[in-house]
Amino acid sequence: MLLPVYLDYNATTPVDPRVLEAMLPWFTEHFGNAASRTHLYGWTAEEAVATARKQVAKLLHANLKEVVFTSGATEANNLAIKGVFEKWSYKGKHIITLATEHKAVLDTCHHIEQLGGEVTYLMPDPHGLITPKQVADALRPETILVSVMYANNEIGVIQPIREIAAVAHAGGALFHTDATQAVGKLPIDMVEEGIDLLSLSAHKLYGPKGVGALVVRQGVEITAQMDGGGHERGRRSGTLNVPGIVGLGNACELAQREMGTETQRLALLRDRLEKGILMNIPQTFVNGNTPQRLAHLTNICFEHVDGENLLLSLKDIAVSTGSACTSASVLPSYVLKILGLSDDQAYASLRFSLGRFSTEEEIDFALQHVVEVVERMRVGSAV
Repeated sequence: MLLPVYLDYNATTPVDPRVLEAMLPWFTEHFGNAASRTHLYGWTAEEAVATARKQVAKLLHANLKEVVFTSGATEANNLAIKGVFEKWSYKGKHIITLATEHKAVLDTCHHIEQLGGEVTYLMPDPHGLITPKQVADALRPETILVSVMYANNEIGVIQPIREIAAVAHAGGALFHTDATQAVGKLPIDMVEEGIDLLSLSAHKLYGPKGVGALVVRQGVEITAQMDGGGHERGRRSGTLNVPGIVGLGNACELAQREMGTETQRLALLRDRLEKGILMNIPQTFVNGNTPQRLAHLTNICFEHVDGENLLLSLKDIAVSTGSACTSASVLPSYVLKILGLSDDQAYASLRFSLGRFSTEEEIDFALQHVVEVVERMRVGSAV
């Protein structure tokens, strides 16, 4: 067993060796530009991209023509929100989103506000959930987009996407979801769930960093945010990252094949860790909606413990206090604050996210390590 034990899969996942093996030839042997359609090198690369497009689309029950490859979910979120705003602002300039969204959505919405748009930030209940009624009440005739994260990156709560999308459509708005933490972990059917635009990133499902996709339902028009060449059917210019795209496609295929058994396995390991912590460490509780959340994640508050010292003291496990994109911030998690936690409680909350390579041995070791560290810290603070 390697130390520290990695329990921060929501920040990033290691590349699956099978994905890496599929990618390697595209760095050296098959190095062609997929846009070079006059020779074999380009044709070969183009075929590989087409295969990956099919793999991504199949996982999401989408059409392969709907997949737009990007540099990751942050770009995909920007393309979705800014692209809809620019294309549909003649109809209205109002967007609805959730106050606990990832910064990639929140900061993009703040940018829209600077351009004269209006954004309504819905507040979830203490468990992190919003209701379709909240969306319905916030809709206006000028609402053009509703953007709600599929599964929260910090607490794992899963929103009622199908119902929210139906409400958005009934009000004449498009529906976008940042599904970065859900793709490959939950079965998603874009058609059945009424999703118009969906963002994802390869490095959250055992693919490489620096590649992702925005899936845009046929008939939905958006304005490109990167100009220069008209790649991706004019929706995202730039030379395609063929090795990364091949990796993303393979990661999606593996996820589709193994999702069912992997979800069950990780739920058992997560529950083993979570129950062990709650039973052995008093004054701890789980943040978020416990039944309606991702199977591999738990976010636990350790009361009466200094959060910074706790994280530094847990030297033998790799965990986080929230989103990887805000880990450099000295502020408490805005997600946990919105749920009603105090600053001290938010600072003293840790996110444990398990993954494909987590083992029972690692979970038992992590549990023992956390119990010992918290007990030692509380004894020390009482002296």
